[in-house]
Amino acid sequence: MRKLFYWKLKQREIKLGERTVLMGVLNLTPDSFSDGGKYSDPDRAFARAVELEEQGADIIDIGAESTRPGSSRISAAEEMRRLIPVLKRLKGRLGVPISVDTYKSEIAERAIELGAEIINDPSGLTFEPQLARVVSNHDAGVVINHMRGRPETWAKLGPMPDPMGAIARDLDAAIGRARTVGIDKSRLVIDPGLGFGKRKEQNSFILGRLFALASFDLPVMVGPSHKHFLQHETLEETRFASAAALTAAILGGAHILRVHDVRQMRAAADVADEILHTKDS
Repeated sequence: MRKLFYWKLKQREIKLGERTVLMGVLNLTPDSFSDGGKYSDPDRAFARAVELEEQGADIIDIGAESTRPGSSRISAAEEMRRLIPVLKRLKGRLGVPISVDTYKSEIAERAIELGAEIINDPSGLTFEPQLARVVSNHDAGVVINHMRGRPETWAKLGPMPDPMGAIARDLDAAIGRARTVGIDKSRLVIDPGLGFGKRKEQNSFILGRLFALASFDLPVMVGPSHKHFLQHETLEETRFASAAALTAAILGGAHILRVHDVRQMRAAADVADEILHTKDS
């Protein structure tokens, strides 16, 4: 059974749980896994956002800094340079909400001013805790993603002895930070952070134990799409692997799936939703 939630954003609320909500990924980075450099031009990025909505994305998640393993941090000025022209083009042009994937408070502030309604913080409010204050001040929605270590050091991290216990403790602390600065619980979504400092086999373990996050009584987002632990020799094979992980996440109780291939993943999500509903009846 997947619990129903109403996720409150700046200008609307999204019903979560009845059907899986898909967050379509738009990378403005030169070095992302699947589409690095493809949408760095604002016109192409604008066209891609419109295309993602047409393909069935319920939210468009725009990221201008890569958090792939081994990536290094970029300055706020560089992130602004990549992001702002695209947000300006998109303002008022989409029917679905825009999410911005950032951990920097000044980026979040400017993004919300330009129409973003969700901040998807890959660091779980650990890199810049003041980002929570920005979200609170603007009544935005926020995704708290679990990250272990930093992308530039992930290769050196040992295995997690108790993955779900560690994720739960860190998410609990991040939720506490969010609530302390006045973010209402109805604006929070949690994400266990597949691939964010976890070893390959641990990601499968987390997907298999996703139901454990239900104790937080918050909507759950999962981002398995094109993650390193699902990589195959061809893009088509990687898509099939992503669809399998997406299905497992939905059956484990995920409300939102962050995906690159919206049309294909919508088909997989619809089948998984049907299966989930038969379990409830």
